[in-house]
Amino acid sequence: MREYLRGCILTTKDEHMPIRLIIHGGAWSIPDAMDEAHLGGVQHALMTVYPKLQQGISALDAVELAVNLLEENATFDAGRGAFLNEKGEIELDAIITDGATLSFGAVAAVQNLLHPVSLARKIMEETEHSMLVGLGAQAFAERMGFESLAPETLLTERELAYFHQINKDPDFRTHHPFEPMPSDTVGAVAMDHLGNLAAATSTGGTPRKMAGRVGDSPIIGAGAYADNESGAVSTTGWGESIMKVLLSKTVCDRMLQMKAHQAAKEGIDILYQKGKGYGGVIGINALGDYAFAYNTEKMAWGWIDENEVPQVRIR
Repeated sequence: MREYLRGCILTTKDEHMPIRLIIHGGAWSIPDAMDEAHLGGVQHALMTVYPKLQQGISALDAVELAVNLLEENATFDAGRGAFLNEKGEIELDAIITDGATLSFGAVAAVQNLLHPVSLARKIMEETEHSMLVGLGAQAFAERMGFESLAPETLLTERELAYFHQINKDPDFRTHHPFEPMPSDTVGAVAMDHLGNLAAATSTGGTPRKMAGRVGDSPIIGAGAYADNESGAVSTTGWGESIMKVLLSKTVCDRMLQMKAHQAAKEGIDILYQKGKGYGGVIGINALGDYAFAYNTEKMAWGWIDENEVPQVRIR
């Protein structure tokens, strides 16, 4: 048994912790016609990754694999299917965090990669650094053997049509919380059989963003955070507001003081009240309890319940 402080109460944590996995596919006004695609993508990731957690892969491996599956799925705003920036280009951000060591790897404004979250993990494990951006990140990806894809490989007809729809609209703003946008950031949080926690987040950012814009997703404490003594969280939503309140760290800190679900709800309340923002969070606390909350019209998310059955929701 391991002892640790939970608020002011000394609590014990069993070395053989329950295996946990929770995934999100974005929080925004997802069109009804795309509900099933979002739910199906989340469920596929859950059903693919959870058996591997049962077989003993680490929480880090689990969140990377889950996010890889969502990055490959053109339904979501990450990897293939990401929004286009003001120049009609795809720029990707991602982060992966290790609750056992507080280490993280992050990447921002990279192009022509299907799996930026895997590049983020390479940064964490193969360099002295925690974040690389732009051309430097691209060069590192090449050294690590990542395939550079043609831009059209990541582009979908849906996003190209949407880009043309909004590109000349003088009233469009990237922070509009309830526009009929197809999707948003993806993320995953896991606890393995050793009780180690990890979280990962990946995104194509907001539609028609300025070239070089970086949102919350690759920012430690904003887009994701993991600490075995408190919890792990991945966020989604309007990045500029999420960064203001360091949403994932805010929720993790509150997991030491209250139930996991209440910590998530309080984090979203802070996002709205102090950051004037919209978004969602998923997480797992140090005892293996799930957390999720959002203040957008919808959030696509799912988890493996106590009976090892996948549960998926979109509102």
